[in-house]
Order: sequence, then structure tokens, then C-alpha cells
Amino acid sequence: MTTLAHPEMGQIAFADVLAALGDETRLAIVATLAQGDQSEMTCSQFLHLGSKTGLSYHLAKLREAGLVYVRPEGTKRLISLRRADLDERFPGFLASLIACHAAAKH
Repeated sequence: MTTLAHPEMGQIAFADVLAALGDETRLAIVATLAQGDQSEMTCSQFLHLGSKTGLSYHLAKLREAGLVYVRPEGTKRLISLRRADLDERFPGFLASLIACHAAAKH
């Protein structure tokens, strides 16, 4: 089984998180994961945000920054938000980010 590299919680750097979230597509992916009622989503659930190639790039950036966990399962990639890690590392940040993103859409 293939595993992908993910930073440990203590290795998640705020500057990397902010850099990753500086892109609207990546911000939309995180917001969708945060607001969804599923703990894991597949890449195909984000196709409205871009091409498969583009999404693969954006998901890699989010994974490398420590925002999401990507779990290969067969030919699929299951994506989940690292909410617990982010809340422990940067208390209140994720909730504020999602609230601001939701307010900006209205």
C-alpha cells in the first residue's frame, strides 16, 4: 500500500498553512471539508473547483502544509481535514478561517 508523506502535528508551520490557504481553490477545498458532513471526501467531489491535474497539485500543497490528510485507497484518494491537529496547534484559527470564508460568500 502506498503512503504519502504528511508532517507531524508539531511540524505544521503557520507560515506554510497561510501560504497554502493563499490560493482560492485551496481555501475552497478546506472550507468544503470543514463544512461537509463526511469525515473523508474523494477527489471527484472537488471537480467543480478545477481539473484533476489542478486538484492533484492543490491537494499536494494542502497535504504538505499539514492541512489535510490524504489516504490512498485503491485508485481513489480519500481526503480529510486535519481539524484536531490544526485546532491543537493553532487554537481558533480554523474556526475563524471558516467563519470568514462563509461570511465572504454571502
